Amino acid sequence: MKLSVSFEDTRDTGKAGSGPVTVGWFLNEVTGGVIYDAPERVRSVDLNKKHAKSASRCPAVINLESRHFMVKCPFDINVGFVRDDKGKAALRNLSGEASSIRASKLGDKLHLTNEVEWRLPDVPTLQLSLPYTFISDEPVYMTQLAPFMHYNKEPWPGTIFGGRFPINVWPRPLMFAFEWHDTTKPLKINRGDPLFYVTFETTPQERSVAMVEAEVTPELTEYMKMISGAVNYVNQTFSLFEAAEERRPEQLVKAINRRGSRGA
Repeated sequence: MKLSVSFEDTRDTGKAGSGPVTVGWFLNEVTGGVIYDAPERVRSVDLNKKHAKSASRCPAVINLESRHFMVKCPFDINVGFVRDDKGKAALRNLSGEASSIRASKLGDKLHLTNEVEWRLPDVPTLQLSLPYTFISDEPVYMTQLAPFMHYNKEPWPGTIFGGRFPINVWPRPLMFAFEWHDTTKPLKINRGDPLFYVTFETTPQERSVAMVEAEVTPELTEYMKMISGAVNYVNQTFSLFEAAEERRPEQLVKAINRRGSRGA
């Protein structure tokens, strides 16, 4: 398979490979959008920075943190895994009437995938649909991964699995995908807790990333519609990158200026 995506390409960015790479983020749906916080750059806070040999002053540690952005959980999640009287897998809202989110809305966002699609036998896959979408006008690969730099007092009873794809030609809304290894324990995540990280690969590798909130322009909306839902028709969407790039407008990232800070 031959792809036209190349880390040597540039898109009206001035000198090739110079300065920070601009990565835009936006929400692909606006209903209830105020509950979704802007992605935050991971930073050490309230740590020992007085001593010259403190790990929090290590250039390698600082560089690692600066290249990861955290996405927070938008609402409280407290669910258990059950099977109904027919043996069908299901979720139970363990907070009951004390839940901060209506059961109907939780069901719209959080669900178990079909059991035949689970990667491992008897290890359910849970998905949380999110509106976060990332885009760049330069070749950039994004990786979604677990929030490994944050300590969790209540360890999750499983692992998340993310993915890696080029956001300059294949921007798509992200999901939080979770494999539930110990179904005897609940999955509990509070609003505001780290949900996952995203990190970005640039060329040259030392280029930093400037995160901005992107305007959802008509051109961006049209492009997103063109590539959305492709996974329902083909198994290997990576094979469509070349076709998508050929139809891609020259510029898709247009930063929004707001009163509050919505980027990093």
